[in-house]
Amino acid sequence: MDDLVENENDASSAGHLYLLQQRQNLHYLRLIEHEMPKLVAFRKPFVPPSSETPLVVRSMSYGGEEHPVTVKRAVTVAVSQLPLNNKHAIYKFCLLAGPRWTPTPPKDSGIMLGENAERGYVKISCEDFPEPAMNLKWVSDRLDDLINEANNVNDRFKDIPMDRRHLEARLIKAKSGKLKRDLAGGVGRYNSPPSIKDFPKSWLPRPSNGSQKLATTTSLASQ
Repeated sequence: MDDLVENENDASSAGHLYLLQQRQNLHYLRLIEHEMPKLVAFRKPFVPPSSETPLVVRSMSYGGEEHPVTVKRAVTVAVSQLPLNNKHAIYKFCLLAGPRWTPTPPKDSGIMLGENAERGYVKISCEDFPEPAMNLKWVSDRLDDLINEANNVNDRFKDIPMDRRHLEARLIKAKSGKLKRDLAGGVGRYNSPPSIKDFPKSWLPRPSNGSQKLATTTSLASQ
């Protein structure tokens, strides 16, 4: 402190900033010692979410500071855990969700990779309203609308294929997968490399009775 004193009567500006920092540190140390033990009364045991509460709600905060994104609410849910009637309703739900549907959970969803991944995941977010509860209510209403429309048997959308262009766009943006050159001379694009699992089983020839008998005879002759 001797180097921060301008004269005998007062300290310099740097000295006052140093004292202010020390006061702030002392304030938080007092809170830790006297106020933090009171939080034990609000302690609750951790209960894993059940099938009755499949929704994962994500929010963001900046330590009490005001920020536009603090009112945003994002809801992620596995399609297999939604009250959908049958496979046609599941397909229609994924179709109506559009780019909000992904086969893998979003990285910021809080869901582990491979958890309830049978039908994919849907993520809906909103930050248009001034209060977080209003944004969460809007997301909840839209999710209910999607479920009700998917369970509507009047139109099942069987003849409409699933649109996966948003998945390809993410691969292009991340530059992951195998680069496919455009035959027309345009810019190449990234896409997942094909594998044996992508081959349609309906294209495989069905073995005839003669080929089965020939295979059986060959196996017996080799023995």
